[in-house]
Amino acid sequence: MGRGRLRPSWPPPRPGAARVAVGRDALAMCRNIRVLYNFAPPTTLEEVRAASRQYVRKVSGLPHPSAADEVPFERAVEEVAEATARLLGSLRAHTAVRTREGEREKARLRGLRRTGRG
Repeated sequence: MGRGRLRPSWPPPRPGAARVAVGRDALAMCRNIRVLYNFAPPTTLEEVRAASRQYVRKVSGLPHPSAADEVPFERAVEEVAEATARLLGSLRAHTAVRTREGEREKARLRGLRRTGRG
């Protein structure tokens, strides 16, 4: 399959269901999802939930779910948050501890480079 193409899934998805991207598109990440691992002070549950909500919004394409979709949307947020918390709790860092201020500065510099001002 070529880059950025959609891979057919089995069983076939119901009409209107999302398809899975492969190739270059599968590696792209929303810029608003932040690194949560190896911070001082440690990542809070609120930060994990916020990242989980952003992830579910991104993959569902629903910034604000309708009343009909609210229950499965919130269930997905909870499941992603639980999986994220388990992941963060099981990793063992071999790198320097991050700070939120340091990460904000890196993001600011990336933004300047992206806009050609840095």
